[in-house]
Amino acid sequence: MHFPHIDPVFLSIGPLQFRWYGLMYVLSFIATYFILRSEVKRKQLHLTNDDVADLVFYGAMGVVLGGRIGYILFYNLGFYLANPLKLFAVWEGGMSFHGGFLGVALAFLLYSRRKKVPFMTLLDMAALCAPVGLGLGRIGNFINGELYGRPTDMPWGIIFPNSDGVPRHPSQLYEAFLEGLVLFLIVRLVSRRYSATGITAWSFVAGYGLFRFIVEFFRQPDAQLGTFFGLFSMGQLLSLPMFIIGTCAVVVLARRKTMP
Repeated sequence: MHFPHIDPVFLSIGPLQFRWYGLMYVLSFIATYFILRSEVKRKQLHLTNDDVADLVFYGAMGVVLGGRIGYILFYNLGFYLANPLKLFAVWEGGMSFHGGFLGVALAFLLYSRRKKVPFMTLLDMAALCAPVGLGLGRIGNFINGELYGRPTDMPWGIIFPNSDGVPRHPSQLYEAFLEGLVLFLIVRLVSRRYSATGITAWSFVAGYGLFRFIVEFFRQPDAQLGTFFGLFSMGQLLSLPMFIIGTCAVVVLARRKTMP
């Protein structure tokens, strides 16, 4: 199956080009605003709509800056040390979820101190938004024909442009399904069933760690890194601690809430 021809630019106005991948970011931030506003009302927090908009801005800065710095440190430090001007060439790609995750956590910590809102309450709210952004982002990766999977002989294998012409797993769609739709349903169910502060956030951490670890077996490892110990990718080494720590935290919080 050949990759369907999808122009990464969905709209051109003179010299301006609007890309699908950028649109996914915009849609993610819009969805985040409405989810956060709904959660603020449900949790009866004293935050105005402007405060929610500020929170989205903090999160966006955390995602972009953290994602970029994380990619540089975790995946390609040697290249950027040799080519420092490329540090700012974000249009060429190079974002890390794990860096973005840490960036959002730091941004929300700063916001919580500014607005006197419990930090873990903000992370619980962010956990409901993150799968939406992840799902849309992976669809953007698929449209760009990037971050594709390992070679496969399965009938749904896709020959991606600028690859070696070998059918590969559409791992971007696997991630969009698991890290997007499935993880959203999980964290939403947890948020409605358990009232313990932090359990929704840690459920997201555990769920993402598990799903990313699994999908990495189908995703092509980064060429500059390959695999560690001949088996695990960098994404798996970063995601496994998330699954272990997140699972332990969920168990502790759930037991603490149900103990007499």
